[in-house]
Amino acid sequence: MWQLLAAACWMLLLGPLCGYHKKGSITNPEANMNISQIISYWGYPYEKYDVVTKDGYILGIYRIPHGRRCSRADAGYDVWMGNSRGNTWSRKHLKFSPTSPEFWAFSLDEMAKYDLPATINFIVEKTGQERLYYVGHSQGTTIAFIAFSTNPELAKRIKIFFALAPVTTVQYTRSPMRRLTTLSRQAVKVLFGDKMFSPHTFFEQFIATKVCNRKLFRRICSNFLFSFSGFDPKNLNMSRLDVYLAQSQAGTSVQNMLHWSQAVNSGLFQAFDWGNPDKNMEHFHQLTPPVYNVSQMEVPTAMWSGGQDNVADSKDTENLLPKITRLIYYKFIPHYNHVDFYLGQDAPQEIYQDLIRMMEECF
Repeated sequence: MWQLLAAACWMLLLGPLCGYHKKGSITNPEANMNISQIISYWGYPYEKYDVVTKDGYILGIYRIPHGRRCSRADAGYDVWMGNSRGNTWSRKHLKFSPTSPEFWAFSLDEMAKYDLPATINFIVEKTGQERLYYVGHSQGTTIAFIAFSTNPELAKRIKIFFALAPVTTVQYTRSPMRRLTTLSRQAVKVLFGDKMFSPHTFFEQFIATKVCNRKLFRRICSNFLFSFSGFDPKNLNMSRLDVYLAQSQAGTSVQNMLHWSQAVNSGLFQAFDWGNPDKNMEHFHQLTPPVYNVSQMEVPTAMWSGGQDNVADSKDTENLLPKITRLIYYKFIPHYNHVDFYLGQDAPQEIYQDLIRMMEECF
């Protein structure tokens, strides 16, 4: 972030002098759009729904019911995009305000226990389809591993679980976020409070759309992205950096980051430790947080992992593989970082064509 701040300052100081405000400064329109607008911009139909969880969170989810008409590039699937509590598109509650600590008292456990089941059940009821395909990336795989291994009835509704950059244990993660693990729980709350962590700010939007849209700053901006995800510069469309950075950092809870920190320190795939036995007993009916047993998940699973992934390190993935009892496909992509699974220019060839093939064979 300090590199980006320095870049912004230099742009403001030197831009008018050197004419940088005229050179290579086209902003992609999607950088300033919301989800609905982006879908429409590319010619797709969309529907937006609010899903209410059993504990009162209101999740904004989006649907692309079919492909663009008369387009050979579309597979024609009914695509639903879910959101977890606390992010930009799911920041409402029936009772609590986002300004209250009570709203932010959640982590992966609640996303798996409430958010994912509510979303899947809503889609099933809306479409009449009894079974769905689930595609998850990073944290989207984490909550799925928890939900599908602890909720057998929910697991029965999934035909295939496609796990991109799967994350369960993070003992070997190389993400800069690992620095949080050196801080005590009290220190993290002093620094970040007890509510929201890393929301998308006006300053970040400015950097994305006024700085990172310029060729002069693309290397600095991409290095900021790669510092978190791992390096693979040849596979990123640099001309769309403003979109990627403007649409990232959707935000979560400080408690969720404490959960990730706990996972790094313990090396376990475990529920959130509430800090004392009484609170753990209240939430889990036992003195310590339960360890999630992925081997209990009976969903057919296809996985892809990357060799340059700073977040989902290949060592953690190697430890996960033997625990997947119904692994139907696995591919290791040596040059892939953590965001290549959805931003990589070769993702259609490396991932999507096989993913679609498996869905078609499953009919």
